[in-house]
Amino acid sequence: MLDIIRPGDPRHADLRHVYTATGAPAAVVRPRSTAEVAEALGFARDAEGPLSIRSGGHGISSISTNQHGTVIDLSRLDTIERISPGSGLVRIGPGARWGEVAAALYPWGLAISSGDSGDVGVGGLATAGGIGLMSRAHGLTIDSVTAVEIVTADGSVLTLDNEQHPDLFWAVRGAGANLGIVTSLEFRASHTPAVARATLQYRTDRLAPFLRAWGETVEAAPRQISAFLYLMGGGFALATVVRAGDDPTAAGRDLAPFLSVAPVVGRHAELLPYADVVAATRAPHRGQQGGRTHSGLAVHLDGELSERLEELARAGFGELLQIRSVGGAVNDVPADATAYAHRHQNFSITAVAPYASQAFDDAWAAVHPSLDGLYLSFESAFTPERLAEAFPGTTLQRLRDIKKQIDPDNVFHQNFPVADVPAEKSAGE
Repeated sequence: MLDIIRPGDPRHADLRHVYTATGAPAAVVRPRSTAEVAEALGFARDAEGPLSIRSGGHGISSISTNQHGTVIDLSRLDTIERISPGSGLVRIGPGARWGEVAAALYPWGLAISSGDSGDVGVGGLATAGGIGLMSRAHGLTIDSVTAVEIVTADGSVLTLDNEQHPDLFWAVRGAGANLGIVTSLEFRASHTPAVARATLQYRTDRLAPFLRAWGETVEAAPRQISAFLYLMGGGFALATVVRAGDDPTAAGRDLAPFLSVAPVVGRHAELLPYADVVAATRAPHRGQQGGRTHSGLAVHLDGELSERLEELARAGFGELLQIRSVGGAVNDVPADATAYAHRHQNFSITAVAPYASQAFDDAWAAVHPSLDGLYLSFESAFTPERLAEAFPGTTLQRLRDIKKQIDPDNVFHQNFPVADVPAEKSAGE
C-alpha cells in the first residue's frame, strides 16, 4: 500500500518544503520500490493539481514541491551498493544524498564527483549534469553514469544504457526531469577516495583583474585540480581548491600557483577523504535559502566578462557570486554525447540575489552578452531563450523529438520543460 502523507499527518511538516521554497502539497507519496513509483505516478495523474518529483529537495529551482498538488518523494529509494567486488561499478538510488554516497564509497576506495553539498539528492543532480569539486579530473556526474532505470509517463519501467534505448539514455543525461522518474542509476566510480583541499581567502582590491588572474590560474592548472570561487563582498573572496588524489608532494606543487592570484589573508590545506569534503548534514528543509539566481557558462574569465562582473558587483549583486571550474575531463566528452552539450567552456558563473527584482535582472542582463551557454540547475528564470541556451543547436530539437515519443501528454514539465507546447498543457487538461 502506498504511503501517502496528507496535511494533518505529523510527518507532513517535515516533507512539505524544500531548501529554496515553502510548499503546501495536498499529498506527499513516498514509494519504497520501483513498482510503487509507477503506482505513485498513476495516483498523481489521477489527482488534481501539479506534480513534483523530489530526490533531495536541495535544488535552487524549488520545483520539487508545490501548492495543493502531489509530490513523489524518492527519499526511500536510497540504496548504495557495489555491483561486483573489485569493480568501480556501483548502483545508487535517486533518494540517496551525495554525502551519504561519498561515505559509503570511501571504504571501497571509490568516489564520484558530485557538487559541493552533500545534502543534494542523487537523482536531480545525476540527470542534470553535476559540476563538482572533481569535475576537471573525472568529468560531470552524468559522465560517470553507465545505466539508468526509469519509470515513464505511462508507468512503464525501462532500463537505459548505450545498447538499450540509447536515445533515451542520451536524453536522460542532461534533461532527465523531462522524461520520467529515475528509480536507479549505475555509475563507474573513480579510484580517488582521498583529495587535497585548500581553502584560501583573498583580498580583492579590484574585481576584474582578480578574476582574470584567477581564470588563467585555473586553466593552467593540471586537470586533477578543480576550483570553486565565492565572492564575499567588501573586497574579499573565498576559494575552495581540490586536487584529486592523496599525493602531498604533487598537491603542494599544483596548489602553489593559487597563492599568487591575489594577496592571501587566510589559508588552510589538508589531505582528507573526499567524503569529508561533501559530508551530508541531513538538515531539514524549511525554505531557508530563498532568492533568485541567474547563471551562465564562459570559456574564459577575461576581456569584457570580467569587467561586466565587476559592474555587477558595483550594482550591489557581488556578495553571492560563485564561479565553478569545468574544463578538463568535462571537455573530453563530445558535445553530442549527452543532452548536456556544453563541452568547451571552462567556467560556470552564478549570481544569487535575496529576492527577485528588476534591478538584479537588469544587472545580469548586462553580463549576459559575455556568456556562452547555461547549466540549467543554477538558473531560476524559466524562459524560452534560456532553454535554448541550456540545450543549444540541434540538442533541443532532438530532445523534443524524444519527448514526443516518451511523454506525449507532457506529464513531466516542471523543470525547464523542453516540449514545444505551453507547459500548462499537461496530462488531464
